[in-house]
Amino acid sequence: MPYLVEIAPSILAADFACLGDGIRAVEKGGATLLHVDVMDGHFVPNISIGVPVVASLRKATRLPLDVHLMIENPEHYIPLFAEAGADMISVHQEATPHLNRALTMIREHGCKPGAVINPATPVSMLSEVLGSLDHVLVMSVNPGFGGQKFIPGALEKIRQLKSARERYNLSFRIEVDGGVGPENVTELVRSGAEILVAGTSIFHTQDPAEAVRTLKQMAGGALAQRA
Repeated sequence: MPYLVEIAPSILAADFACLGDGIRAVEKGGATLLHVDVMDGHFVPNISIGVPVVASLRKATRLPLDVHLMIENPEHYIPLFAEAGADMISVHQEATPHLNRALTMIREHGCKPGAVINPATPVSMLSEVLGSLDHVLVMSVNPGFGGQKFIPGALEKIRQLKSARERYNLSFRIEVDGGVGPENVTELVRSGAEILVAGTSIFHTQDPAEAVRTLKQMAGGALAQRA
């Protein structure tokens, strides 16, 4: 099933002192999702934002909020983030022994469920839940910090997911997060990625709107070649 490739700016890289301006800039550039990284300082070695910021974001934009939970015990917080305004909620395969339960909770609370795998986690770890997912997020860096270098092994995982989706006639989308920028967008899309999370390569430029437009144009060109 063909999909439009979407650019999802990651607000982790934005200037929080003027977050509203940053959101308006990426909206102007044509972003269709906002990626929101939630870190607890336990599952990953950093602390970021929580439920109140997601609620504030919901008031500041009409874009869907793609909330990525990099936290332990995600089941405890899924209802809170859903109530705050998340549209998509992703949980790590490595963060819970009850992944199916967490994904079911996400859907029951009116959000699209996604599963995330770290660089050291094989795609096969998701084999039992692929049919219940809206999206799979492949981490192309070790989670916890922005601005890291892309890990090339993510490309093979994306190809494996695309193959599994076709083989079993499934409908999940393939998302990638970490080190995404103009230097690898073409290869990512050709491999099968459909949601490209980009932080530093958008918000750490002089013109975030233009950065989004550039990534969209490159992704669109790669998608046309893939077709």
